Amino acid sequence: MSFLTDEDEDDAMQQLIDVKDAARSVWALGDYDAMLRTEGLYAVGEELVHRLDVTEGERVVDVACGTGNAAIPAAAVGARVTGVDLTPRMLEVARRRADDAGVTVDWIEGDAEELPLPDGHAEVVLSTFGCMFAPRHEVVADELARVLAAEGRLGLCAWTPEGVFGEFFRIVAGHLPEDPEFVDPPLAWGDEGRVREVFEGTGLDLAFERATFEIVHASVDAAVACYTDNLGPVTQAREFATADGRWPDLRAELTDLFARQQSSDGRVIIPAEYLLITGQRA
Repeated sequence: MSFLTDEDEDDAMQQLIDVKDAARSVWALGDYDAMLRTEGLYAVGEELVHRLDVTEGERVVDVACGTGNAAIPAAAVGARVTGVDLTPRMLEVARRRADDAGVTVDWIEGDAEELPLPDGHAEVVLSTFGCMFAPRHEVVADELARVLAAEGRLGLCAWTPEGVFGEFFRIVAGHLPEDPEFVDPPLAWGDEGRVREVFEGTGLDLAFERATFEIVHASVDAAVACYTDNLGPVTQAREFATADGRWPDLRAELTDLFARQQSSDGRVIIPAEYLLITGQRA
């Protein structure tokens, strides 16, 4: 049997802090809002709110809320919404979007692994392509379940490993520094078996459905530019690749991926497959 020394525990804690500090910086790169508007992905948040039948007066938490993908449509139906995200810049944009939409959301800078909310706070907990990027999935699952009230409802969206965006994120990861061993791969949230494992013992009854959202870009070049200019991890991968002379390789891999989604009129039509995870606390 082996035991961690105090020094080992301190090192592990510092690594975790470093990973989260890096995440704040990475997700502040580019223009996430512009990417979601270009892709039409805000519609996924609207659909999730509709699917969970969010109603006026319900307490809703959007975890790793980004620029308010699910939080703003939930507030639009009259729910009392809290949006939590690790990255201050995301929350700045979310506030502007909420103001433009004429809705009220309580925006909180916070960690999906340590939500700044009491037990049983919300009737509905949501996350669209957000909490999947937190480093420790079991910790996140426990937190999502903790803040969910009795008979509360859970709704999550995560990219599937088998879909186009699964391949996309594997390409990007190949041009980024390796994560520490304790960091779980984001695409694991798109695997039904793994999701069941991380929620084991939380008391949530889960259901799964694969859904596809069509994303259209005017051309292959437009698709490559959309992600390398606007999506933080890809912008970072481009910076690393440029520094070590591998940008042509990364660009070629992304070009090939999007060229395989190209239609006869030159547009790139991506069948963006994701796993819809719903659950309810007993």
